[in-house]
Amino acid sequence: MRPEAVIFDIGNVLTRWQPEAFYDRVIGADRRQRLFAEVDLHGMNEIVDAGGLFRETIYDWAEAHPGWAPEIRMWYDRWIELASPRIEGSIALLRALKAKGVPVFNLTNFGSHSYEEARDKLDFLSEFDREYVSGRMGITKPDPGIFAMVEADCGITPERLLFTDDKADNITAAARRGWRTHQFESWEGWAARLVAEELLSKQEAGL
Repeated sequence: MRPEAVIFDIGNVLTRWQPEAFYDRVIGADRRQRLFAEVDLHGMNEIVDAGGLFRETIYDWAEAHPGWAPEIRMWYDRWIELASPRIEGSIALLRALKAKGVPVFNLTNFGSHSYEEARDKLDFLSEFDREYVSGRMGITKPDPGIFAMVEADCGITPERLLFTDDKADNITAAARRGWRTHQFESWEGWAARLVAEELLSKQEAGL
């Protein structure tokens, strides 16, 4: 029985999301380590992912940490560089599935405001059949509730959903609900899984 729909995470699946690498490049590894030790930037981002305002949240954190204010504001001002480069192999798989008529959703920890701003920069965001964005939903992965909300909205039973995500906690939470899962490490590995599930041929998957 083939999956009825395929669900993509976004960060580190369709586009890179490694803020530490960006800051290493821009301010140097030593200063980045100090910054991340002194300011919980990932905690700040979790507020945005849970529905907090994008620019306002980041700029408020900058004001609260004046010694690092310019660096913190980069999280907003240079956000597209933090979310780069695109993973073109995965984007091609998304489009191959669409071309075959397979419903393709996303399920992402992403701020509602940052998601809207990203649309102009990440064109593939407009190609999903359904969007499940944590900032809109008011709940983030790996909370089991977010997976239940997806099931209720799309009406597809868990065993007919195939989900890829780079984080083990998110994969585990989805698997516990009965979803088919694939922990993303490379687009080639994900392509092979789609072929194994008989959703794409090797040629269609770029293998």
